[in-house]
Amino acid sequence: MSNILVTGSKGQLGSEIQTLSSKYDYSFFFTGRTTLDISDKKAVDDFLDLHEIDIILNCAAYTAVDKAEDDALNADKINHIAVQTLAQLSKDKNIKLIHISTDYVFNGENFKPYTEDDITNPNGVYGKTKLDGENAMIEISPLNSIIIRTSWVYSSFGANFVKTMLRLGKERDSLGVIFDQVGTPTYARDLAKAILDIIPSIHNKKVEIYNYSNEGVLSWYDFAKEIMELSEIDCTVKPIETREYPTPATRPHYSLLNKSKIKEEFAISIPYWKESLKECLQILGERK
Repeated sequence: MSNILVTGSKGQLGSEIQTLSSKYDYSFFFTGRTTLDISDKKAVDDFLDLHEIDIILNCAAYTAVDKAEDDALNADKINHIAVQTLAQLSKDKNIKLIHISTDYVFNGENFKPYTEDDITNPNGVYGKTKLDGENAMIEISPLNSIIIRTSWVYSSFGANFVKTMLRLGKERDSLGVIFDQVGTPTYARDLAKAILDIIPSIHNKKVEIYNYSNEGVLSWYDFAKEIMELSEIDCTVKPIETREYPTPATRPHYSLLNKSKIKEEFAISIPYWKESLKECLQILGERK
């Protein structure tokens, strides 16, 4: 039985992996900021040896996109330096490393879904530090290791767009939601299942990058409309432009990801976004 270290286990993806863990024949070790500082090389080294870790699922990340603009050092510490540490230790100890990255490594100016080989050009600190983490891992190149880029993550755990819309929809008669940013949401439970399913099939000499989100395409406005309708919340959702809702960090206007590579190489199917949203709302007790 393989021993798996899951970092960032209190986050959305880490929490979903915990929920599914009993269905898989692995021994899991779930850690968070208070139990393992992944930027501390000695602490991680000792942990890996003590628990004889075979696989690392790095779900830890600095994800406060706007805050990162004024907190670049901490964002870099978690999104870049810690990934570099995990990659080097994985290479030294022959550990399989699965690292989660983001659509923010792109500038969002594409006109067709991004492939793994498209040119990266992040807009802000968050995207840059995540890309630096990717590049550090690629340069070190631990065996049998992959990077998964994902987008618009939500879950029944943690804070996210779905929960925010549910709360605001109950508090207000109307909401303005951005319609000129297009992509696809990712239900963290679907991503968690995909990761756990493909682990035995990951065999590669150099680090491979894969895209993963749910199927389909929509704007944040469309997403909010569907949340209200499925939950039967009487709140009018109005489309607004990005310029009407300025933020410290620039968001990609287009972040659709092409998932052909992961589907073909690992023979997996990916659920349509509306079906996954229904499942999440049901778990939250909001679907009518």
